Amino acid sequence: MTWVRREGFVAVELLFLPGTYAPCPTCHGARYNAETLEVTHQGKNIAEVLVLTVDAAAEFLSAVPAASRSLETLREVGLGYPRLGQPATELSGGEAQRIKLATELQRARRGHALYLLDEPTAGLHPSDIALLLRQLHRLVDAGNTVVVVEHDLDTIATADWVIDLGPGGGDAGGRVVAAGPPARVARARRSATAPYVAARLARP
Repeated sequence: MTWVRREGFVAVELLFLPGTYAPCPTCHGARYNAETLEVTHQGKNIAEVLVLTVDAAAEFLSAVPAASRSLETLREVGLGYPRLGQPATELSGGEAQRIKLATELQRARRGHALYLLDEPTAGLHPSDIALLLRQLHRLVDAGNTVVVVEHDLDTIATADWVIDLGPGGGDAGGRVVAAGPPARVARARRSATAPYVAARLARP
């Protein structure tokens, strides 16, 4: 039997049975020693702040300029719901990409950068997708190039240029079926995507 201390808990690794976990007897799951937890801001210590969502933390830390700026940028890309202390291993691929995007949005707007995103809208509510698209267009307006691999029709409809690969999936795909602005792709005869893009463009 082996005891392994990890972040806020102790893992008891048994030789022939599944391991088990228990709160750390020193920090009681808070991940910080007593001296650190004595330091508070507006009545909350670091452990209590880290369990706040980004939305809640943005309000709580609104008077701290550096923190407020970073948190607002996360909210702008649709990431108001994760906890501040949420482990990176619990984030989806789309969430991880949007965190990187938020980091880029806070940097100096120099332009001439290439951003390649793989389905960043995965798992997002439509209202959050609208927020994300607004930020992607901000990058483009600043002189950058944004390439997005996507199936979301809202994303496709707002793109400057669409490359539709097909005509099918797997071995039946891999060829450029249509390319151009969304309106042109919507008229492509061999594209399985075209009818859906056309229907999306017809919406107000």
